[in-house]
Amino acid sequence: MKKVINFTLGAILGGIVGSITALLLAPSSGEKLLNELESKAKNIQIEIKEAAAKKRMELEKELDELKNPTSKKAEQ
Repeated sequence: MKKVINFTLGAILGGIVGSITALLLAPSSGEKLLNELESKAKNIQIEIKEAAAKKRMELEKELDELKNPTSKKAEQ
């Protein structure tokens, strides 16, 4: 168990050090990098919201079909 914890801590620490090193040695400026990261984060947020809305509509339709099985037969 101790080996697993040590490995996990090492992996986390290595990831942090690697991220900091990559940011410091990146060819683009800090401001440009921050703008790119912000843009990508916003795009991901929009995609997640759209996927959640789509899934919600699907689940609401499925729930309605389960509540009213006769309405499904009437549509066919």
